[in-house]
Amino acid sequence: MILEQLIKDIKPIQIKGSLQCDIQGVNIDSRRIADGHMFIAVKGTQADGHTYIDKAIQLGAKAILCQDIPESLNEEVCYIQVENTEQVVGQIATTFYGNPTEKLKLVGVTGTNGKTTIATTLYNLFRFMGHKCGLLSTVVNYIDGTAIPTEHTTPDPITLNQLLAQMVEAGCEYAFMEVSSHSIVQNRIGGLHFVGGLFTNITRDHLDYHKTFSNYIQAKKQFFDQLPADAFAITNIDDKNGLVMLQNTKATCKTYSVQQAADFKAKIIECHFEGMYLEINGKEVGVQFVGKFNVSNLLAVYGAAYMLGKEPQEILVGISAMKPVSGRLENVTSKSGYTAIIDYAHTPDALENVLNAIHGVLEGKGKVITVCGAGGNRDKGKRPLMAQEAVKQSDNVIITSDNPRFEEPQDIINDMLAGLDEEQMKRVISVVDRREAIRIACMMAQKGDVILIAGKGHEDYQDVKGVKHHFDDKEEVTKAMN
Repeated sequence: MILEQLIKDIKPIQIKGSLQCDIQGVNIDSRRIADGHMFIAVKGTQADGHTYIDKAIQLGAKAILCQDIPESLNEEVCYIQVENTEQVVGQIATTFYGNPTEKLKLVGVTGTNGKTTIATTLYNLFRFMGHKCGLLSTVVNYIDGTAIPTEHTTPDPITLNQLLAQMVEAGCEYAFMEVSSHSIVQNRIGGLHFVGGLFTNITRDHLDYHKTFSNYIQAKKQFFDQLPADAFAITNIDDKNGLVMLQNTKATCKTYSVQQAADFKAKIIECHFEGMYLEINGKEVGVQFVGKFNVSNLLAVYGAAYMLGKEPQEILVGISAMKPVSGRLENVTSKSGYTAIIDYAHTPDALENVLNAIHGVLEGKGKVITVCGAGGNRDKGKRPLMAQEAVKQSDNVIITSDNPRFEEPQDIINDMLAGLDEEQMKRVISVVDRREAIRIACMMAQKGDVILIAGKGHEDYQDVKGVKHHFDDKEEVTKAMN
């Protein structure tokens, strides 16, 4: 693509060099630069791309998009200065890859909890209905049926547009995408055209990055503020900030609820560990999901499918065939008759939701033993809250290691235990080794009891000092049961 065409939708401060060169690729990572590429120097949270401009030129970069023009210029390179590279990188990426979201219907899902379940279920539902689809999620990305490993909830703008372009090439009609608060603030979704946006809920998370809960709410709201008039916005009005998301959106607004009148409404008729029987907008349906929070998730799925033009009966038939996402309320039953639930719950609210779901099925007929921890180098304020939530709804709690990253596991555990009083501590033990913690929980469990292993869900590793060691909660509890 000719450079002049590539930058047609941005407003440069100044340009030094020729705009007639042919650009073969764009990147924000200097290590991926090849001959004929444009290098975009982004001032990130951990590194400043401007320090890698010379390296990018050595590797063959023919254009540099930057905030600060270097003192020494290369005559064979075109330098384009903009006010903020982070704000324009998404637009550059979507232009380079041929505006893929103008050629398929992209739906974004944002909120603290439920994003993966909703986006993945929509992807599976529309494939079940016979459509080619793409998925961008925390667990894995999909281009129709081909799995692509993922590292972040929302990829960087260039990887994102590259994946979307591959979806278009594969003939995908729809794409369903988790939209993280980081990606909204960092403009990773800049330049994308969404036909719809879904809001799940918002509770304390990522305050290590956003600093205040108010900032976190505004980050989510910004996604809906930017939706075009021809899009739809569906929000969960059971969350006290649900309607806040719609205050300034131009999109067509719809609501869903399990507690009050809404456009999409549901109630639970029966609930078991194998699934539930629900009533959605007056029609009954059996589903393979468990818990009130999953009723909300399925309502969001139902609402999105309806707004995308599907008939209610067709949607319900599809929803009844859907299975839960890996590591979300996934259960394993032992030969001796107790059940282990593996779930990704890593916020106080998510832990509360999962424990509520378990109690809704148990109805006081068995004990609940919870194994949980908290991630290192993340919001420390939620650690005591996690412990409090676990103790509130469990007969016994084992506090253990999650992904300690660059912190000491015992320090994280101590932060969690600091939230408990003397009486609560009588039902709590701490075991640094997660494998041992799971084994002890299995030794404590009897017939009819439930063990909740929370925090890691689908993850098959533990992140310790920057190294990912293989560790799978489902594997470990299956071994311990045997």
